[in-house]
Amino acid sequence: MALDEPGHRLFVATRNPPALLIFDTQAGARKMDLPIGGDADDLFYDAKRKRLYVICGEGVVDVFDQKDADRYELAARVPTVRGARTGLFVPSRDTLFVAVPAHAGGPAEIRVFTAR
Repeated sequence: MALDEPGHRLFVATRNPPALLIFDTQAGARKMDLPIGGDADDLFYDAKRKRLYVICGEGVVDVFDQKDADRYELAARVPTVRGARTGLFVPSRDTLFVAVPAHAGGPAEIRVFTAR
């Protein structure tokens, strides 16, 4: 989950079915459902850019831009690695870190993405 407190929006990523649910916290109503990649684990709201980052274990980070309070659109689907579902967004650095587990003989790593 992520919260846009000033905008009164709560964001929830679900796994079955894989969806991004957007709620109006004042009205208590669900405003929008959007498809996302499978196996979502972490979700972050970037207040500076009015953007959402959904880290999905199927091997993508789905990036949604806010068009207005009730409209969000998929802006990018950034490939990572299957199983990479954990991360951290650091607003003061404009950076999203994604943890990639060790797999197929490859070492674990941290992928770094800069928000623009």
